[in-house]
Amino acid sequence: MPSTAGTASATKVLPEPPGLPEPLPEPAVEELRLEAVLGALSDPLRLTIVRKLLLESEQFDHSCGWFGFDRPKSSLTHHFKALREAGVTRQRQYGLERRSHVRVDDLNARFPGLLYLVAAWTPEV
Repeated sequence: MPSTAGTASATKVLPEPPGLPEPLPEPAVEELRLEAVLGALSDPLRLTIVRKLLLESEQFDHSCGWFGFDRPKSSLTHHFKALREAGVTRQRQYGLERRSHVRVDDLNARFPGLLYLVAAWTPEV
């Protein structure tokens, strides 16, 4: 998939398919706060979630099971909620499942270059 300006060249930005459920509550673009975004990204697991969405997306949005983390569901729910409430990701409810994707256009508009840094980050192993 082509990259978006301001993000790493391997970033996948998939087009929004028609008929999506409404997003869960999130801050508007003009309400995005750098300290909230950086706070959400300060956790290594959340940073890994965003990086994986940026570089490895297979479809428009993903359930927490797609990430393959060996963590309790309640822990993952907390991390995904923190990312959504900070404005980093957008979540939609599909029946009993929530799926997420990165708000690439919104974050690039407010904080140019930030997603490039996230995509270029190398996690410790």
